[in-house]
Formats: sequence, structure tokens, C-alpha cells
Amino acid sequence: MSITIRPYQEGDAHDIAALYNRHRDNPNPVAGGITGDELERELAERDTGTFLVAVDGGRVVGTFGLFHNTGRRSARAGELIADMFFVAPAYRNGVITGRLFTEAVEWMVQSGCLVLRLTVNPANSVAFKLYRRVGCVSVGQTVPGEDGNVELHNYIPLVLRSVFADLGPEVRSALGGLNSFGTVTEARDDELRSDVRVVDGVRTVDYHLALGEFRITASVDVDRGVVREAEVTGPDGTARALRLTEPPYHVRAPRRPEPHRFGSDGLVCEVDGDDGTLSVLAEGHHGPLFVSTWPSCRADRPAGWREGEPRDLDIVAVENGVRVTERCGEDEVVGTVTLTEGTLRQDFAFTSRPGRIFQTVGLRQGTFVHPDGEHHPIGLGLGVRDASEAVAASQVVPAGTELAWRGTSWGIGLPVREPVRLIHSALLERGLAAGPDGVARLRTDFRPAGAGTGAGTDAGTGARTDAATEAVRPGRTAPKPGAVRRLELTASAAGVTSWKEGTTKVLRSPYPRTRVFGYNPRWSAGMWVTAENSRSGRASGLGWGVRPAAWEEKHPLGLFAPRERIGWELTAPEDTAEPVRADIQAPDSEEEIVLWLTPNTARETTVLLDSAGTRWELGSAGFRQIWASAATVRLADGSWLDCRPADGACAQAELVLRTTPSGLLIGCVSPARRPSAWQLAVHSEPTRS
Repeated sequence: MSITIRPYQEGDAHDIAALYNRHRDNPNPVAGGITGDELERELAERDTGTFLVAVDGGRVVGTFGLFHNTGRRSARAGELIADMFFVAPAYRNGVITGRLFTEAVEWMVQSGCLVLRLTVNPANSVAFKLYRRVGCVSVGQTVPGEDGNVELHNYIPLVLRSVFADLGPEVRSALGGLNSFGTVTEARDDELRSDVRVVDGVRTVDYHLALGEFRITASVDVDRGVVREAEVTGPDGTARALRLTEPPYHVRAPRRPEPHRFGSDGLVCEVDGDDGTLSVLAEGHHGPLFVSTWPSCRADRPAGWREGEPRDLDIVAVENGVRVTERCGEDEVVGTVTLTEGTLRQDFAFTSRPGRIFQTVGLRQGTFVHPDGEHHPIGLGLGVRDASEAVAASQVVPAGTELAWRGTSWGIGLPVREPVRLIHSALLERGLAAGPDGVARLRTDFRPAGAGTGAGTDAGTGARTDAATEAVRPGRTAPKPGAVRRLELTASAAGVTSWKEGTTKVLRSPYPRTRVFGYNPRWSAGMWVTAENSRSGRASGLGWGVRPAAWEEKHPLGLFAPRERIGWELTAPEDTAEPVRADIQAPDSEEEIVLWLTPNTARETTVLLDSAGTRWELGSAGFRQIWASAATVRLADGSWLDCRPADGACAQAELVLRTTPSGLLIGCVSPARRPSAWQLAVHSEPTRS
């Protein structure tokens, strides 16, 4: 086996696509796979710094990419985002993984980009431990968000570049012999927690590097992207402070100004003064109804839909809106945003073609009307495959068509004048093409539900709207003869470890062991409670129930977490025809509260759900994520588990259902500081109420 690591070459794309398509655990999965042409386009659109390929006898067996943007996120000055790091399973126990990482970092140092960012699935313990071993630290979100990953940073290139000029010849010689970062930095544990230490009001991370017989310690200011102080210790124990060299770039720190607001007809627009992101909000809707990123006057530095870098923007009020201007040298982009009579207009003029725009529809429940006329529930993997890992694999919507989304209170319409790409059913990527007058015009219409948004039977889906039929929900059914309800709540597992209704096993739980479930590396209970980031949060979205908490037993069916001040308890009547009720108290939490369940279903099961007044029947293999006001899932023995807000719960309580290789995951989500109560019932069949 002779492994060669080299830069990407023309003609590699199809071999790399074939490598990814052969393995389900590839870093950028797209349902149905990705083609070589799509991969080649993806590398171009990400403004690739370098893309390394590991080859064995002419066969591609590994890859590592460094990018300025990934669609999701956009790197700051001096940063690169690592992605598409993949090694074929047969090669993972060798040196290829470390060689790819080390050569990528060496390229960074030479290029002047000194901070490495990457995301990793914390449930992939091998990859997570590898990144921690080579000096990656956590400075932000420490648990997986909706995308399932946590972000790590590596500042070793920044440290070495900053102190290099003041290192003696012996230390430089030791540095020149470096062949793996795994032997340089001190080991870090694999706990999901922040490595940040606040010193004099500055967020810092510390590094301790071993170069032969020498030791370098350094403190990094993670917000400014610079080394604050460093020293070198020799073999005799003598320490010397090192003179620091500023990095060859300046990081623009966010100012976090108040957003610019305007609106009419029950809608409010907010324009972020830092990165130009536009959000449309509506009273009664949890989170933004619509989000649109700023295009940037640098086409190679567009904002991602999860994050945009701070920019120097001039924002002034105009009639019914604002005008936003960005200048980059001689280039300029001017965007005029107005909202009148429910129509959002975004008009852009520019001296050279700007970057692309990502637009997110914030309706979680409802119907997506595809340009082909088919109706689908809004969700991931429904109607449009989820190409969020590789935007180039998204679906092109031709000009002259219209996209529409219909929710409980609002409908959104988007006329397509220039081709757009559907990344999934609620996320679009748009380029800006100037019209005859030199202006690119985008339009989005917002209408109250029922005002021209359509109704009736959804063709081709078997779904029925509430205008066509009465609401459907499981009613009371007689318990099986001699059925006994048994619930076991275990503090050490943080939740319910067993629930049986007679012979029906309702929940799955590995207790007393801990296993991986989806992106949760510490699954133990079959029902548990966590505080999570907002379901509508742009930066991360709702997590996966991984938040650490130490629970104490209040009584046999009640737990309390003293540190988080969260308590929850179950009411479980002996009569199995009566539902189980879960009440959660978290009066001090500023985060959303989620009751999680892992129902005992077959690998593929049937899901019945109510979404914005429409009843849908779906196979669990047919979607990745979907939101609902109530849901009923078929258990392994043919019984049905019904989940819905209990009487008196707030209107913004809703459920999220996710399908994973581990099984079906249900989250019962309530806003912060609001009543949280859920009704769970097992029935022999779903019936009309």
C-alpha cells in the first residue's frame, strides 16, 4: 500500500463522487448520491482554498477540503473551513488520516490563513476524539444543533506563525521536524463543553505545545483571532516570553447594533446592521417567517444561511423600508428593501456581480406547493431531496414558475423570474441577474392564511385539509383485558427507562448502557427533558437532547435538575385508556424546553400527523425531519402512540419528528418561560374523535 497525497486535479471529481456514494457515512450525504459534475460545481462555489486527495494505486481513498464558505457558514478573515474530510473505512486505522490533516494545516500556514474551523458529529467518537487530539477546541455551540454537528476551531497554525520570528534555532529545528499535530498538543478530553476561559473580560483558549524538548504555552483571543501572550520553556525549565507577530489580516469583530425595523399589515422586517440579513416576522408566528441573506459585493464571500461574517454596511431609511450599501474597493452593491401591502421587494444594483443569496422559509408546519403542482408537507426530504450538505446537488426551479408555502396563519408566494435552486423544501439559493435597467429584482408575497393561499384536497398525497374533513385524532379505546401500565423513571438515566402498556413496549431505551442515537452520543432513557436553543435560531436550530444535567428524584415519577432549575413529572393513571401526562417546569430557562421520546417502532413505520390543519400519512423512510401540532406513530406491535400538547399548553407548542439510522426521534417543544404539558396515549388504532 503506497499512499500519495496530492492536490485535487481535473478529472478527480467523478472518482471522489463514487467514493462518497459507496459509503453512507460520507461527510456530505445527499439522498440518491452526488454526481461528479455536481461535486466539481460544489468545489467552485465554495471558493476552495485547497482540496487534498489521498490516492492508493490510482484509486481515490480519502479527501480533505479547506473552503472560504460552505453554504451553511462563511469564514472570517484568516479562517478556513474544513469539510469533506473522508477516508475509506479500510484505510482508517493507518496514517492517512493524520497525513491529510497535517498537510492541510501546513498549506494553511503557507497561505496566511491561520485558523481552522470544522464541524463534526459528536456521536462519531473516532472523528471527535481525533480532532480533539490534534488541538481542536470548542469556542461556541458545545452540543449539536439541528444539523447534528458541533463546531471546533484549531488555532495551532496561528500560534506557530505568531511566535515563529522569536523562536531560537533549536526550537525552529524541532518545529521543522514536525509531522503530526497529534504529538504536539496536550490531550483534551472528549467532553461536550466549551474550552473558553474568560480573562479580563476577553474570551480566550490556552495551548500547550511540545516541540522536542521545548514547550510553548500561548493564550488566544478567540474573538479578535490573535495570540495575546506566549512563552517558551527550555529543557532546563527556563521560561522566556515570546515577541508576537500580528497575523497578516484583521478580523472585523461584530458590533451587534440594534436591527433596522419597518413593516406594515401585521408584518415586521428586521435588517441586521452587522451582516445585512433580512428577517420577516409576524405576530403569533414563533421565529422569523422568512430570512434572506445579504449577497456581499465580493462574489466569493457570500453569507451562509447559518452565519454571515460582519460587513461594513451603510443603512439608511427610505419610504416603506431601508437602503443598504456595501463597498469593497471600487465595487459596490446597493440593496433597497421595502414592504408594502404584504409584498417584500428586494432590488439590487451592483457594479460587478455579487455573491448568491440564501432564503429560508420559516413556516415549519404547512404545505409546500412544488412548481410541478404536487403538494407536500414542509420538511426535510419531502418533495425535494435535502441537498444542504452540497448545494450544487439542489433542484433547479425554472423561470416563469411560482413557489408557494401555506401555513396555519400565513401563506408565502415566490414568483420565479430567474432560475433558483431548491436546497430543500424550505431553503433556496438565488443568484442576482440584472434586468434591462441594471437592477435585479426579487419579490416575495405574504398573505394571511385563506387570502389567496388555496385550500381543499392536496392532490397526489392522500392528505386532507381541515376544510374537507373533521380533525382526526385517536380517541379513547378500551384497554386490553388485564392490561397493566408500568413506568420506570430513573434519575441516573435522566428519564423514563421503561414504559409498558400491558404487553406493549412503548419506548426504546438502552439503559443501563449508553448508546448513540442519531447525533446524540449519550442516549440512555426512552423519554427525557432538555433545554435547547430556539427551534427557529438561525445559527444552530433545535438540538438533539444532549444537554448535560444532573437529575435528582423528587418522587417515583418526578425528576429535578437543581443546576438548570428544571423539573418534570408524569401523571400515569392506572386505567390504560387514560393518557399519560408530562408536566415540565422551567421558569428561569431562556431556552426552549423539549420532552424527547424514542418510541419502540420498527425500522420503518407509519406516521400520522396534523400539520397546519392538514392530516398527513407518511412512511418514516420518506422524510428526515417534519414538524406537527400532533403526531401518532405505529409501534412495533401494531399499537399507536399519540403525542400532542395537553389541555392548557401554549399555542406555540409543537412536535418535531426526525428519522435517523438509530430509529425515530420525537421532540415535544415548548417556548421558554411558557407552560409545557404533553399528553401521551397508546391506542389499538387511530380513530376519529
